[in-house]
Amino acid sequence: MLKAIPERARLSCAEKKGCEGVASNAGKITAREWAAIISVAAAAFIFNTSEFMPIGLLVDISADFGVNEATGGILITAYAWAVCLLSVPLMVATSRFSFRPLLLAVVGVFGVGQLCSALAPGYFPLMGARLIVACAHAIFWSIAPSIAACAVSLEHRSIALSAIVTGSSIAQILGLPLGRVIGLALGWRMTFACIAAFTVALLAVLFFAVPKMSAGEPFKVSQLPSLVKNPVLLSLFVGTAAIATAYYTGYSYVEPYLQQIGGLSDEAITTSLMMFGVAGVIGSFLFARFYVGKRRRYWYIRASLAGVALALALMMPAALGGMGSVLAVFVLWGICGVSFNVAYQSEILRFAPPHAAAVATAIYSGIFNLGIGGGSAVGGAVSTAFGMGSVCFAGALIGAAAVAIACVFLIPAMRRTRPVE
Repeated sequence: MLKAIPERARLSCAEKKGCEGVASNAGKITAREWAAIISVAAAAFIFNTSEFMPIGLLVDISADFGVNEATGGILITAYAWAVCLLSVPLMVATSRFSFRPLLLAVVGVFGVGQLCSALAPGYFPLMGARLIVACAHAIFWSIAPSIAACAVSLEHRSIALSAIVTGSSIAQILGLPLGRVIGLALGWRMTFACIAAFTVALLAVLFFAVPKMSAGEPFKVSQLPSLVKNPVLLSLFVGTAAIATAYYTGYSYVEPYLQQIGGLSDEAITTSLMMFGVAGVIGSFLFARFYVGKRRRYWYIRASLAGVALALALMMPAALGGMGSVLAVFVLWGICGVSFNVAYQSEILRFAPPHAAAVATAIYSGIFNLGIGGGSAVGGAVSTAFGMGSVCFAGALIGAAAVAIACVFLIPAMRRTRPVE
């Protein structure tokens, strides 16, 4: 999933205690600051690469353990739902710790989970290893933006936060396809082993590159009830669950879908997966260019949600039409997927109370992962009951529901409610 950093995060970080030790620098970014930025961006790259690694290796993992693709897809569901359940509790529990040691601990746990994944003797041990990684994932994306922003002076924080987004995008362009190539050549276990080895090197770099900083203000559970009373936030949360479920109903099974329905080769599937990352970069650019003004924002939200539903509906004829049509649909799917993600995060930060903005973002992340897990579960159930060819049609129907939620509830609520900022 592409992680977007809304504008308010750039401003609120200046008020946190963790930023007090960073001196103002009106000139160029220093070498030490670049080292911190790049190292955290590299962590974002490896975390995002790992998150969806089973998608690109689903067929091989399932075959190795003697289970079908639907059962193998539960690995994706369990991971996503663990992140969903743990995002807010772990963020609250760890908010009092200093950022640097917390980051090092989280990356260390992440590496242990990758090693356990590579050595897993069976399906359920592999699931347990993935849950270890999910715990690290839940904490990492709660602290990574603040660490990157607080590692540099105020005028350079937009660059630092953009680097995190870039690391996430490159994970989809290179990380997931590269992991798939390694898995096809050397076995899926070697993919996880390579991630573990990369994590060890990354941990050493982070130890030297990331400066010491304290944590921000502790998060309080008492901040949560006010969020669901906000009609815009409530509509965003419900809509996020629907569109994320739709997206990952199809995306979780894209490898077996293209194999069984389209008859594409392994190389063609790898190339197709890379297109999601390329489309994500395009989607980020389009967001920066067009997501301005009330009317444009409303149009942009409707178009991005409808684009995801349309791409899912077109997957069957695209797969039957060959590589060119698949790539065209993947461009639409990838652009719209990133677009709704960034737009929804932007609106959450626009309408959330300042004291609860970080909590609202964590809830969004948790709900998004609920949708990932739900989509994987729905896709597995549909493929078992009706065949693999019905998976994307099911996703398209859920996507249509997400469009309806936005048109009937979200956008009218945005018109009635005054933004916080």
